[in-house]
Amino acid sequence: IITSSDSSSWTSRSSGTTNQLHGIEYGNSVFVSVGDGGTIISSSDGISWVSRTSGTAYYLKGIIYSKSQFVVTGAGGTILTSSDGTTWNTRNSGTSDSINGITYSNDIFIAVGDSGIILTSSDGSSWSSKTSGTSNDLESIHFGDDTIIVVGDSGTILTSNDGDSWTSKNSGTSYDLNGVSFIE
Repeated sequence: IITSSDSSSWTSRSSGTTNQLHGIEYGNSVFVSVGDGGTIISSSDGISWVSRTSGTAYYLKGIIYSKSQFVVTGAGGTILTSSDGTTWNTRNSGTSDSINGITYSNDIFIAVGDSGIILTSSDGSSWSSKTSGTSNDLESIHFGDDTIIVVGDSGTILTSNDGDSWTSKNSGTSYDLNGVSFIE
């Protein structure tokens, strides 16, 4: 973990783990980072980090803070929630496929994963499956400019305005797409 107060000078911090970290989020006055082996660490200042018990050994990849809670996704269909970044609750995703990314849009959480999985939840606890129209692994999801966009393997791009109906877009590539963002 490295931190900066000005984005020019950076300082290395001890995370307290040797596991690879995949995501980080800030909410409720705490930073939370997630990674391999069910790793969850948290910090109130970004400098000192404390290991937390996740209740899983699966890798954790996606994390978001919204509706006064953190929601974490990962391998084996893992979904975890926490209001404080310290105590974590396991949620039933209804799948054993890896869930790779998560966003929040239009009052719903939307998670994407392997085999074209798209899940939605209004509260982070109860999840329902949506039809994506693809069996390709979905790697990343982002909301911006009133559009939800998902990218994945074999050049997959899907868009939606509501999280229920999804439209496939031609990416012009067959390469795997692993990240997406908007400039607003």
